[in-house]
Amino acid sequence: MKKDRIDISEVNPNAYKPILTLYDDIKKSSLSDLEFLLIEIRASQINGCAYCVQMHIQEAVNQGEKQYRIHALPFWRESPFFSEEEQIILEITEEVTHISVNGLSDELYQKAIRLFGEKKVADIIMAICCINVWNRIGRATLMTPIPSQE
Repeated sequence: MKKDRIDISEVNPNAYKPILTLYDDIKKSSLSDLEFLLIEIRASQINGCAYCVQMHIQEAVNQGEKQYRIHALPFWRESPFFSEEEQIILEITEEVTHISVNGLSDELYQKAIRLFGEKKVADIIMAICCINVWNRIGRATLMTPIPSQE
């Protein structure tokens, strides 16, 4: 895909830098690296951000994530490869990413609070919101995926 669009980090660094700071803060949250990557990959798949999907899948592989789990993410509900906790995180990711459809359901929210507690649920929601921002930047500016160096 030809890229003729702006690089927001260069054109408007004052708006871009706080997003980087938010991302760095969320990376230090109660989420494990794997949980964070599952959120990033799944939201990026839903949003159709090829740049982010490629980048976060490569990160997951580099951290030792199994290929069969990565391939199963789009159909995680039918897959035996994800724990109950991961399934709830993925379901929240889908509901928040598709926020205009029905929002985050009360049932799922309460289930997550019981399982994770308020702090971790807040961290999950913030991680989802952050990757959705990156996905929208990636899609709007036609960021091109970078092939892995394998």
